[in-house]
Amino acid sequence: MVTNIPDEIIEHEHSPEAIARRLEEGPQANYLRDWVFGGIDGAVTTFAIVAGVAGAALSTKIILILGAANLLADGFSMAAGNYSGVKAEKDDYERLREMEYRHILATPEGEREEIRQIFAAKGFKGEDLDRAVAIITECRERWVQVMLEEEHGAPKVERSAIKAGLVTFCAFFVCGTVPLAPFLVGGAANSLAIAAGMTGLTFFGIGSLKAKWSTAPWWRSGLETLTIGMIAAGVAYGVGLALKGLAG
Repeated sequence: MVTNIPDEIIEHEHSPEAIARRLEEGPQANYLRDWVFGGIDGAVTTFAIVAGVAGAALSTKIILILGAANLLADGFSMAAGNYSGVKAEKDDYERLREMEYRHILATPEGEREEIRQIFAAKGFKGEDLDRAVAIITECRERWVQVMLEEEHGAPKVERSAIKAGLVTFCAFFVCGTVPLAPFLVGGAANSLAIAAGMTGLTFFGIGSLKAKWSTAPWWRSGLETLTIGMIAAGVAYGVGLALKGLAG
């Protein structure tokens, strides 16, 4: 058993006032996965265009035009797709909410039995179990919320579809600009190699940032994301090389 944990690694205060304030604020929606998803895809797809066009020995101007088109078109497409996905999840939760209300009205004893079995599985017994069921089912809104979370796995925090889409687009645009940067400053002969290196650093940076919300060390998370991203970029680069003859 771990004892004498230093105060500096405790994430938040545990005074009654701090606990009450934190619980009143409630959990916050997290858009980390939207940023990681958009950032990796932005860097991969833009680097794929850069690699393919550079491999076909086309001009820097074409690289920049196609890269900019990808940033806007593909970035918007990803943002719209993520928006639609989050919106679909929210719509499904609303469907489940309405269904639980109907079930409580139609078969209240059956729904109480579901609550009973859910909390019995958590270790409640006897009078404690009876009291827990009574407290939960005395308020219909609380009853429905417990059913949504325990039976259907609904999250306690609803994510904004608009914010998810915007975060995805911003991450896509910011990280997708990185492979284009060397070509924006003069189109040097080694711009492709520089772009590959900068893209790799971007992947590592995304992974290192992601470690803030995980238990993995920042360097391990960075290397993991770097490996995944460079494999994806390598596949895209290989496809670009295989098809470069079509430009002739």
